[in-house]
Amino acid sequence: MHMTVAGAALHGMKEVEIWIQTFAPGSRTPIHRHSCEEVFLVMKGRGTLLLAADSQKKYPGEPEEFAVFTNSTFTIPVNAAHQVWNSSPDEDLQVLVIISRPPIKV
Repeated sequence: MHMTVAGAALHGMKEVEIWIQTFAPGSRTPIHRHSCEEVFLVMKGRGTLLLAADSQKKYPGEPEEFAVFTNSTFTIPVNAAHQVWNSSPDEDLQVLVIISRPPIKV
């Protein structure tokens, strides 16, 4: 589930957008990249972040895997290939996401 808390379309913001995203157990984003920076704050649950090394090339390098959990914060650089997934078998993963340079399509 995706909910825009503050953003370009609804609030006329030009430089930042804030989302809340909730992932059911086992769900994940596709591997993707954005032309903006992102900051994630894990509000509840636990999961895994895959972040590709050397993402500025056409084909990103081997991804690194990071555990994420309640109250952890992680950042995604511009154009870094990444994937977030809820690796918990029984609990939602909920994150607050702050992105620069909106709008981007979710």
